[in-house]
Amino acid sequence: MNPGAERRNSARRHTTIKNVTMNEHRTRTDYQVEAGVATITLQRPEALNAFDAALRRELLAQIQRAEGDDGVRVVVIAGGAKAFSVGADLKEPYNPPHEKVEGLIVEEYKPILDAIAGSAKPYVAAVQGVAAGIGMSVALACDLMLMAGGAYLYAAFAPIGLVPDGGATWHLVHAMGYKRAYQAIIEGRKISAAECLALGIANQVVESDDFAAAAFAYARGLAARAPLALRYSKQLARSAMCTTLDACIRDEAALQNLTITSRDAREAVQAFFEKRQPIFEGR
Repeated sequence: MNPGAERRNSARRHTTIKNVTMNEHRTRTDYQVEAGVATITLQRPEALNAFDAALRRELLAQIQRAEGDDGVRVVVIAGGAKAFSVGADLKEPYNPPHEKVEGLIVEEYKPILDAIAGSAKPYVAAVQGVAAGIGMSVALACDLMLMAGGAYLYAAFAPIGLVPDGGATWHLVHAMGYKRAYQAIIEGRKISAAECLALGIANQVVESDDFAAAAFAYARGLAARAPLALRYSKQLARSAMCTTLDACIRDEAALQNLTITSRDAREAVQAFFEKRQPIFEGR
């Protein structure tokens, strides 16, 4: 065999992203960093970005990659024009490797969702087309959501005899209230972008021919803001959903100690008096 060809084949077999083996030159995700924004794009278009084991592994690895990069201040998770993700790949069995589907959800999906929720960085879901099933759960797990005008969330569980997973119930009940969330779940409703905006599930509905550019511009604007303010505001907002007013006031006071003495806060005040845009360093 040609030695050069063998070396190339060997390189293909062992190329990895954070311990995730690449399939020759084709991967399930794309990763780009620009202007402090990491964009992770799901790339399994032939299956409308349905989650299989490889996509789960790669998405988690790419999230870990963004978390390990101090130059990344905001993370965007995007899908394709037709679908953010249609959910789990129903053609892929969970047994093996898991005895029960519970094992698959807890061991392979939950680390992705926990990483997003527990990150110090804001995550933006950029949703075009449908976000269904566990794909909807991943979008809901993000801190912010942009949706194209024709995009929608689809609680595609009860129509196939299943219950929600990936934290979808928690997110929908918090956003819609018990009755409307329960209705959306048992009826398998498609929740339009306009309705998501009205409910506070989506932050913006983007009517643009270049949705990806609009999503990046939004994220780039966030990345220019004070990183400590983004980090601690996320921490406070997430904890506020499951704590008391008294505890929230105390948490805010403690974190204000950290921000008010930061270099970024001093820079913001100085920039205000100098009538210029502040340059934040996250310190």
